[in-house]
Amino acid sequence: MADIAAASGVIGRALSRTTERNEARTAWLLSLPAIVLVFLFILLPVAAVIWLGFTDFELGYAGFKFVGFQNYAELLTDRTFKRSLWNTSVYTAIVTPISIFMALGLAMLIEAEGIGRSFFRTAYFLPVASLLVAMATVWQYLFHPTIGPINAMLSQIGVEGPNWLGASSTVLYGLSIIGIWQSVGFNLVLFLAGLTAIPRELYAAAEVDGARSGWDRFRLVTWPMLGPTTLFVTTISIINSVKVFETVKTLTEGGPNKASEVLLFTIYQEGFVYLRVGYASAMTVVFLAILVVLMFLQYRIQDRQVHYS
Repeated sequence: MADIAAASGVIGRALSRTTERNEARTAWLLSLPAIVLVFLFILLPVAAVIWLGFTDFELGYAGFKFVGFQNYAELLTDRTFKRSLWNTSVYTAIVTPISIFMALGLAMLIEAEGIGRSFFRTAYFLPVASLLVAMATVWQYLFHPTIGPINAMLSQIGVEGPNWLGASSTVLYGLSIIGIWQSVGFNLVLFLAGLTAIPRELYAAAEVDGARSGWDRFRLVTWPMLGPTTLFVTTISIINSVKVFETVKTLTEGGPNKASEVLLFTIYQEGFVYLRVGYASAMTVVFLAILVVLMFLQYRIQDRQVHYS
């Protein structure tokens, strides 16, 4: 009997190992299409960009050579690159926090109001679904220094409206307003989903514990429970702000006097206008490195606040 039991145990372990191998093989087969797509459309292009950043490759020329860190050294002295990096930083610093807090405030108002909730969700999400290039004409009219409604409203309160998109001192703020308009709707939907997932019992428990005011309920329940949602919204908002391109290309072309030139527009100019693909690739590597560093710092700071144990 002991021999039979031992043999059964050996057979059972062998069958278990065979089953695990079959499951692993099936998992790899099911994952293979996604792995191939990630390699072809993400890893391979990134590797190509990194490699081209060390060359002097230019479109239209048959040959090119390896130049090492020459492109990166040129970036350190490139005034246009420094200006675009600064403009991108200012744009991100304006658009990201304002779009997040506006979306959170609107989401809480919509969630608290039972009437017309679907209408307001759709209305605020429309800018996300609309083509920004097609909306450029509308924004050009709104920001027009003489016939634009924005300056007309400012004149009603005795304020002389600026030339929003035509002056170096205001063009970045005008583009930031458009960026906020475009981002709020998407962030709003994410915050609404996060608010819906908060158990109502927590608010009742907080009220029993003495959280009577709306501010106390927000501070003790809503804001902590929205931690994971806020982390995701912040990540997406930073990425979208750093990679701004359409509004700059459509409305200002980086002007006036490069006051609205941002990183992606500079990369576009170098790669597709001046055809300096090697130099544009070096800029792209720096752009990707900035995104990676921002995401790393954000997760290091914010991730500790979104897990509860």
